[in-house]
Order: sequence, then structure tokens, then C-alpha cells
Amino acid sequence: MICGLLLFQGAPRLLMGEPTPAAVSAFNSYSKAIEFRLAQQHRSANTFLAPASVNPESEEARLRKGELIVEKLTPPTKTAPSGTALSGALLHHWRGTAFAPGAKVADFERLMRDFGSYPQHFSPQVLQARVSMQDGDRMMASMRVRQKHVLTVVMDTNYDINFGQLDAQHGYSISRSTRIAEIDSPGTSAERTLRPSEEHGFLWRLNTYWSYEERDGGLYLQIEAVSLTRSIPSGLGWAIRPYVESIPRESLEFTLRSACNALRK
Repeated sequence: MICGLLLFQGAPRLLMGEPTPAAVSAFNSYSKAIEFRLAQQHRSANTFLAPASVNPESEEARLRKGELIVEKLTPPTKTAPSGTALSGALLHHWRGTAFAPGAKVADFERLMRDFGSYPQHFSPQVLQARVSMQDGDRMMASMRVRQKHVLTVVMDTNYDINFGQLDAQHGYSISRSTRIAEIDSPGTSAERTLRPSEEHGFLWRLNTYWSYEERDGGLYLQIEAVSLTRSIPSGLGWAIRPYVESIPRESLEFTLRSACNALRK
């Protein structure tokens, strides 16, 4: 497994660099469809959160016991299958739901808007965070993030973020990546930002969608994450695919659990 990952990292340059225009177009189209569906959900308190199962009552009981419900979502078309090859790229779509007892919409929105506290609440994945522009419910923010599995990858990321509310008990946010750059030798005198042609393609795009609903003495949190990464080099699927497909799920679980822990504190 480790040998396969090292081969993945050291694959020929023609397998690296920027995503193809077709992959970016597919990601944008898929994200647009998700945002259209979420806009429909957010019009009504009755449909504000997407049910994760055919038995919502059972699901809510599990959530109130402290369980996270995480699911891999299937795209509506066959042109952008989640976690499979797409013009040299992989598209991943995951959704996670949790319940934070005693929390309120206002608590969560303060947490999400306070980027300066992200390194504290979302450590060790978030190393630095700051807001570069804020205009009402819209902000531009940047973060330095670290993903550590077998390999450790550090990236500087920029996001365009919008917040909205249906009412005092229902809110949502939309975060779209505008720049993701891989950092070589972070924290050393040799630190530098890799050129697009040098990057490994661990993460090319990331859109995150939060929906949250206050009821039952707490706050239901739901997050959907859609990401675009490089595809798996031919012949290495047996070693690489489980690793590549586990990262989006683990990152989403970490973010959701960290948010719940921060609300409890």
C-alpha cells in the first residue's frame, strides 16, 4: 500500500498538473445541480434537511444519541460518477448529518463566521485561516490546510462563502473554492507554492454546503462536500483507490465532528 502511494506521488508529470477543461466543466455542472436542489430544499422548513434514510424517525433517534450519519451520494447522471474516472479526474460527493444538543442557529453561525478560531476548533487540519473580504452575508476567506494520511499534504485555499436563512430556526451556507495551491516544504526556509504544472492533484476543487435546523432542543447539522481530484494512475487502482476514496469521507467526518465539539464547548 505504501509503495503504491509513493508511486502515486511520483507518477509522471503528464499525470499531474491542472484538471482538464472537461473535468472542470463537469464539476461545475454537477455543483450547479446540487445548488439548485438545495435551493428548493431551503424554501420550506419541512424539506430543509435531506433525509439520509427511508426512516427519518429512526435516523433522528440515532443522531440524538450522538451518532454521525455519513453517506456517499450517487450523481444523477452517468457522466460524472462519484469516485470514478472523469477526464483524468475523480468527482467525490459525500453528505454527513449530526445533532448538537443545546446548540442554536446563532451559535453555529458565530462559529462559522469566526475564521480566526478555525485553527483552534478544526486542528490539526486547519493551520491558518483569515477573512480577506466581508460584505454582509458574503465573505472571501483563505485557509492553510493539512491532510495527513500516509502522505502529508499542505495546501493554501481560498473560498467564496455566502450565508442565508429561511427563518430564525433554519440557516445555510455555500462555500466554493476559488483557488487551491499545493505547498512544497511548508514551514521551512525552502517553502514555496508549486506551479500548477507541478502539483500532484490531491485536491483541485472543493465546494461545501451546510444546512442547519434548530429543533428538538438542539441543532441538526448537515454538510455536503463535492470535490475534484486527479484520477488514479493505470495499474495502481488496487492500492490507491481505497486511500483516495477514504480522504473525502474522513475529512467530512472530521469537519462535522469538530463543529459539534466546538458547539458543545
